[in-house]
Parts: sequence; C-alpha cells; structure tokens
Amino acid sequence: MAATATPEFTSSEASPAFSVKGKEALMDAVEDIVFGSIAGVAGKYIEYPFDTVKVRLQSQPDHLPLRYTGPLDCFKQSLRSDGFLGLYRGISAPLVGAALETSSLFFWERVAREAFFKAGLYQREKPLPLSALWLTGAISGAFTSLVLTPVELVKCKIQVPAKASTDGMVHRSPTPLAVIREVFRHQGLRGFWNGQLGTLIRETGGCAAWFGSKETVTLLFRHLNSRNTPFSSSPASLKHQNLPTTSETSLAPLPLWQQAVAGASAGMSYNFLFFPADTIKSRMQTVSVSSTAPQVKFWDEGVAIWRQYGLKGLYRGCGITVARSAPSSAFIFIIFDALKGRFHLA
Repeated sequence: MAATATPEFTSSEASPAFSVKGKEALMDAVEDIVFGSIAGVAGKYIEYPFDTVKVRLQSQPDHLPLRYTGPLDCFKQSLRSDGFLGLYRGISAPLVGAALETSSLFFWERVAREAFFKAGLYQREKPLPLSALWLTGAISGAFTSLVLTPVELVKCKIQVPAKASTDGMVHRSPTPLAVIREVFRHQGLRGFWNGQLGTLIRETGGCAAWFGSKETVTLLFRHLNSRNTPFSSSPASLKHQNLPTTSETSLAPLPLWQQAVAGASAGMSYNFLFFPADTIKSRMQTVSVSSTAPQVKFWDEGVAIWRQYGLKGLYRGCGITVARSAPSSAFIFIIFDALKGRFHLA
C-alpha cells in the first residue's frame, strides 16, 4: 500500500496500529478469538487443581461441621481420596469454557474500543487513557458472563461430589453430559444461568481490573524503561507509551519478567476484588437441581453466608485463588501478546 495513501504506517509520528478497517479489522477480531482460545486453555491447565480446591472450600454446607480447615488440608484430603488426577476432575468443560472466556474477553474488549471510536468519544489517532481501558474491560466482562455462567455451573457441579459418604469421601463423579441432562430435565434451559448475577458482578468488575491492572502496570514499566533507554525518551516514542501491548504490536515487547508481573497483577486484582460474588455464585451453582427447596436468590445467599461466617466466609478459598491466578494470568497475557506479535492471519 502506498505511503501517500496511508501515511500513518510510515511516518515516525505513526498513528496506533489498531486503526484498521474492513478486512484487517475482521482478521484482528479472528486473531483475538484464536489466540485468546490458545492462551485460555494453557492458563486453565495451570490453575485448575487450585480451582477445584477453591470450589470445595466455598461449597461446604452450613448445616455440617466444616470438612476442610483450609486450602492445604483440602489439598491433602483430595489427594488422599481422589489422587492427583482427581484434582482435574471435570476439566473438559472448563477447557472449553477457558477458550470461550479468554477469546470472548479479548474480542469484546476490542469491540468496546471500536465502539468508543465510532461514537466519537476518543480519537483513533490518540492512545486510549487508562480510564477508558478499565471501562472497556468492564464491558468485555459483562458480555462474557453470559457465555461463562453455563460453563461454570457444569464445572462446579462436577468439582463438588454429587453424593458423598458421611466422612465426605467422593464415591461418584458425574460427567459433563450427565450434569447437562440433569440440569435441563429439572430446570430447563434457564437453569444453566443459575448464578448469572454473581458471574456478572465478578466478570464486570473483575475484568475491568484484569485489563486495567495489566495496562496500568505495563504503562509504568514503559515509563520506567524510557528513563533508562535514551531512544525511548524521544517524543515519537513517548507518544505511544499509553498504548496497550495487547493491541499495539509496533511497540517493542517488554522484557519477559515485566510481562509476567503485569499479567500476574491482572489475575490477582481480578480474583481478589470481587471474590465474594464468586463465593455466592459457587454456593448457588452447587445446590442439587433435584432439590425441592425453593431456589435461593443471590442476595439472600450472601446474607446467609455473612450471618453464619462473616466476611471470612465470603472470602473462603480466596488466598489459594489469588495465588494460582498470578502464574495463570501471566501465562495468558504472555502467550496472547506473543502470538499477536509474531503471527498474523491477514
């Protein structure tokens, strides 16, 4: 393409590379979906055993003494009763969910940015401020929650044994298809979105923190690096320091350890800030679908946990969740950014 037709791609004062239209915009969206799916699956393999422990801690019944005293005790008992592979029970549905979730997050985040540009709120020629990136993350999470709730419902019902002996040992683990059939038979299609409000709160706020924290830490590292690199302090270079690395491929990638720190901060922020919503959601989704008791509403479930266990009950399993999210999220962003920077489907 001639330089006179697209001067922004050849000038030293170049406009952001994500200013693309037509076929290029479509291929960028396809890349978000494909590369996001790959990154999500990789991250899920890392975090899933910890997620199993988290769900088992969260879903302990109120009317019985606590089966697990903490994450380490839950790990020990799970390994003793199920073996190591037992911690990966039900991973097939979450792998699909991880691919859908991560690709959906990156896809809808791009759609939100494009909507801002078309609405005239921001100019394509200028980098989005961090506040806008936090907002696009929230929008992305809201749309993704609709996809994620059914997947997490199936996952939670598999991770928590449907039937257990009086000592809590697992004797039967339902398959994903068995769970799907049971939910549909008792609650219909609507039953798959049980806990949607919890997922919506967690994903909207959490994804704002996920994208926002990652881009904030990335920006801090770029400013720090610019002080130590004479070339980076030029006006043309500083102009692009606010651009997200997930979108701006013309920028030199951060050192690997800085990418890892930025990604880890994103995962930890996502999981900690809205963890109570996830606890309530898990409790709602692990109730037997054949139960004749009326379905408990989101706020009622939260009040019940608060009255019996206080704030500690709402954050049960939070420590292990935040710990496992650091390496998982770091790998997701590193893999996604690397694929976006090295492979182009267009």
